[in-house]
Amino acid sequence: MRKRFRSWDDSGLPPTARGTVLTVGTFDGVHRGHQRVLECIAQRGEEQGLSSVLVTFEPHPLEIVRKEAAPPLLTLAPEKLEVIAESGINYLAIVPFTPALQKYDAASFVDEILRQRFHVRHLVIGHDHGFGRGRAGDVEVLRRLGETRGFTVEVVPAVADEDGAAISSTTSRRAITAGDLERAARSLGRAYSVAGRVQSGDRRGRLLGFPTINLGAPSPRKLLPPAGVYAVRVQTPLGAFGGMMNLGPRPTFGDAAAGIEVHLFDADGDFYNVSVRVDIVTRLRDTQRFEGAEALVAQLREDEKQARAALTQPLSSHNVKS
Repeated sequence: MRKRFRSWDDSGLPPTARGTVLTVGTFDGVHRGHQRVLECIAQRGEEQGLSSVLVTFEPHPLEIVRKEAAPPLLTLAPEKLEVIAESGINYLAIVPFTPALQKYDAASFVDEILRQRFHVRHLVIGHDHGFGRGRAGDVEVLRRLGETRGFTVEVVPAVADEDGAAISSTTSRRAITAGDLERAARSLGRAYSVAGRVQSGDRRGRLLGFPTINLGAPSPRKLLPPAGVYAVRVQTPLGAFGGMMNLGPRPTFGDAAAGIEVHLFDADGDFYNVSVRVDIVTRLRDTQRFEGAEALVAQLREDEKQARAALTQPLSSHNVKS
């Protein structure tokens, strides 16, 4: 017999939160379409005097359902939490996605999780939403379930990009894979980023006059743009700094391992072992091998000039959260 969730003992919500305006999904990337849904549940919660809740999953459901089809992630769990924290909703609930949960049909998921565990009163979903076994929980199924179980359903229309196409995690991944950071930023409502903890490096950059912070090898689950040199903005505990990032190998030194190292502009401090977020603004050039240190330094000076210029450009109105 399948174990049932206890009602309020394991919801993580306070005992006073007896009803919720809720949305559910993976929300990978928390793009502008996702942000519109979060804005909606926050607004409806205020209007109805209910708590606004996002129910999401860890790991990505496809890693359990069909691992070979699981996409690389736009946002690892800590990155997703940081973006959602700025959304204005009251609560985020992370439900472990397990083989047992995979077997739930739409009615079981609604009854045992959304109703029994989170007491949903109003369910807000995106236009292309589907959950439950085989993604059978589409809009019409949810509305029928709501009519018999005492909750209402609201569908948020798609948010379109400048070409009129619906913004989605898939279209954002395509832009990043192609190295089109400007298009990705328009879809996400912010610059695409990678976060990590600064590690000790080999100090080659310091010897060249371009000291770097090193984030080491990226997570295999994190989607990154093509290897190359990029203009970046870096958020650190000591403040925000412009910079330039080498993503990938370092062929001049015979280092084929993928890595992330960033030279910060006008920064003075100890960043070792601190967590930083690197906002990737624009691509400057491919990674390439130079004949020696002198040629590499000459190119780094040119890279710095181009990166500083790129970072002075105003953000598009689509690049900031609405």
